[in-house]
Amino acid sequence: MMRLLYNLLFPFAFLVFLPCFLTKMFRRGSYRRDFGQRLARYDKELRHRFSRGKWIWVHAVSVGELLSALKILDELHRRHPEWNFVVSSTTSTAHAIATSKQQDWWVPVYTPLDFPCLVRSALAAVKPRLIILTESEMWPNFVWTASDRAIPLVLVNARVSPRSARRYRKFASVLRSLTRHLAWVGLQEPEHGQLWAHLDVPLARLQLTGSVKYDPGTTPPKTRNFRAVLEQWGISAADPILLGASTHEGEEEILASTLIKLRQNFPTIRLLIAPRHVERTADIVKILQGRGLSVGLRDAPPSAPPPDILIINTTGELRDWHTCASVVFVGKSLTGRGGQNPVEAILTRRPVLFGPHMENFAALRDHLLATGGAIEVQGATSLAATTARLLLSPEDVLRLDSCAMAALDRHRGATKRTADLVEAALKEGDEAARAV
Repeated sequence: MMRLLYNLLFPFAFLVFLPCFLTKMFRRGSYRRDFGQRLARYDKELRHRFSRGKWIWVHAVSVGELLSALKILDELHRRHPEWNFVVSSTTSTAHAIATSKQQDWWVPVYTPLDFPCLVRSALAAVKPRLIILTESEMWPNFVWTASDRAIPLVLVNARVSPRSARRYRKFASVLRSLTRHLAWVGLQEPEHGQLWAHLDVPLARLQLTGSVKYDPGTTPPKTRNFRAVLEQWGISAADPILLGASTHEGEEEILASTLIKLRQNFPTIRLLIAPRHVERTADIVKILQGRGLSVGLRDAPPSAPPPDILIINTTGELRDWHTCASVVFVGKSLTGRGGQNPVEAILTRRPVLFGPHMENFAALRDHLLATGGAIEVQGATSLAATTARLLLSPEDVLRLDSCAMAALDRHRGATKRTADLVEAALKEGDEAARAV
């Protein structure tokens, strides 16, 4: 009944949201590339590759989920170099990053629109042995059709924010039509187990893995050194730098006010802004120049004198820019809701500040604040005061760094535990297939 109702209502919902979807695609650019994959249309070369191997399908919605998925894939490839993966994503930004990072053992594709005929066509082309869903993304027809084809489904790095937990409980009867098809669920936090059990996932199928996003790993991440780029812009290594990471609308103006306040005591301080959506760059430049600040663009030739603010209007580079910062502010936490992932900044050993709206990372936020691993700010005044204190106190920076890394330790090994879960699910699925 739920399946019938969804497939009656989804086309109308799709038409309602289509104008917004198309507007975003046009603004973000690169919408033409591989557009047919959204309709399960793959070129001849890709279909030929699909026909020659046994594939595991990994679905990651956007950039954050994609980067987590790639950590899992790297671990699985280390163990099983003969395995092949299809990595699907929904947003053009994630697809562009996936395309730039693809290897000969995995291929990026767009997620097919969730119409039954398109999903059937996509799964028929790939014929995956296993489907790995990341965090909380469960498209109904994708799940139902995979189950029809006896393809095991594993949900890894399952994320449950307080807001989504309330929503899950409210619509539990609807969600059970999907969650009962999950072979395994990898939990980020132990307290999430009760919710998934309420959604009819057997306790024996719940595995506490920790968060892949928060897994610090055993070696520091490799980063590119962008100091040379800053020097080309005339920004010295001695100049303090405040980085606004993954900012959302309204936060750039707050950061501009912060910079003006800080200039009173730190005249050479610079501001780097990496907007979450680079298509907003022109609007951001207009706002900042309206405050009397000079602005440079990452993708433009350097010019003199050094700009007050450099906008990182390129994708896939934010992690590397963290290493240039003296202090990092995590966006979507002051004027937006939900926050962005602070782990990349922590792993590059930079002090982390964020606003009061970090709901999507509530458990980590609470642990960081409780242990002194991050600092919450309320606006330009507190952001400026906290940044100034950290610039003047290397001891505070070291203490923040130590506490933040300790907060991540409970997730250490999450990537390996998740890979173990995938191995178990695939073995179980292969045995079931042989028994038929």
